[in-house]
Parts: sequence; C-alpha cells; structure tokens
Amino acid sequence: MAGHSKWAKIKRDKGANDAKRGAIFTRLGNQIAVAARGGSDPAMNSALALAIEKAKAANMPNANIQRAIDRVNDKNAAALEEITYEAYGPGGVGLIIETATDNRNRTFPDVKNALSKNGGTIADAGSVLFQFTRKGVISVAATGEDVLLEVLDAGAEDAVEEDGELIVYTEQKDLAKVREALRSKDIEVKDAELQYIGTAQIEISDDETAAKLMKLLDAIDDLDDVVNVHTNAAL
Repeated sequence: MAGHSKWAKIKRDKGANDAKRGAIFTRLGNQIAVAARGGSDPAMNSALALAIEKAKAANMPNANIQRAIDRVNDKNAAALEEITYEAYGPGGVGLIIETATDNRNRTFPDVKNALSKNGGTIADAGSVLFQFTRKGVISVAATGEDVLLEVLDAGAEDAVEEDGELIVYTEQKDLAKVREALRSKDIEVKDAELQYIGTAQIEISDDETAAKLMKLLDAIDDLDDVVNVHTNAAL
C-alpha cells in the first residue's frame, strides 16, 4: 500500500527501549481513558482492548490500567478530549498529531513550540489531513507467501514485507476482527493500531533534511499529551 512510513516502527522500537517509563505510562493511560468512554468492558470495546494490550506490552502495571479505565466514571478527574493537529515538517512533509489532553490551552502551545523550534509549522485544519487515510495497521512477526495468503484470507486489505515483518492493512472497522483472526491462525501479532497513512509518500532528498525531520518527530512524540504522530515522509 502506497504511503506507509517506517516512523511507526521506529517509534515502537523507541518506546520499547525508552527509559522514561512514567511518561510512557501517562500516555498509555490517556489512550485507555479515552477508549474507555466507548465502554469499560474490553470484551465489548475493541478500541479499549487494543489500548490495554499496548499498555501490557509496555509492562504497565494492572493497577495503572484499571485506574485509567475508572477515570471515565470519576467525577473529580479532569475530562480528557482528543484533539488532532495538522502540520508541515522539513521537506514539506505532512504531519498528523493526535493528542489526548485535559487542557488544550497547554497542549496547543506545546505542539506549536515543538514544531517551530524544529523546522515545522502548524497548518490549518483540513490542509494536511486530505493527504492521509485512516487504516488499521498490524505488524506480524512472519513473512512469506503462505503467511500473506493467510493474512488476506483473514480479511486484510493488503500487506507488504518490511524489515523481516509483514505490515498488514485493514479497514478501520476491521482492525480488531483481522487481528483476532490472525491470532486464531497462530500468527504472531507484534502490534495493532489505527494509523493515518499517507496516500502518497514524499521522498526526503538528503540526509540533513531527514535528520531534521527525525529530530522534529522525536520532539513532538516526547510531549506528554501526544499519543500518536503520523507522517507521509518516505523514511
């Protein structure tokens, strides 16, 4: 599928090796709390099930997970809202920045400052988003023709081999269904989430621009309120 970026894998590997566990748990907790608004039972809420699974993969304690779920019914807890920002980075690449925040007056300046300090600019709503499509993305720890056939049989739209993994694409609504179908076939699922996928990749012409872009992506990703960053850059 055109438009896939390796940033998601880079970010996943970065998170797995990040020493700042408190910041990671805060982010994961926010994702769980937002997902729990659709229902506190993960068996009935696939978004919550995915968020919990991601938290457990990061070794987040069960008590923290439950506390995040319970937040949706806590009248004293500050309400979280999901806000998506659009931006441009070095080389003219598009950025979609997903946040979960209890204070948008804090989050917007933080995002804008991270952009301006690292060669990026905030964009008007809709001016970048049209260059992306929302898809389910599943990373599978296997490759080969047989696995590809199994993946397509499970209901996936498409799949590509990349760095020893199979990157599987689904419709938004089919993400949880395809993930479970793969597991039922004893295919190891390493990660599953909704992503914004660029409809076309923007090639980065030189190493300096690529380095600036990675620095910008890291700066945004390190913000406490940011839960996901997507780019249409061909990294």
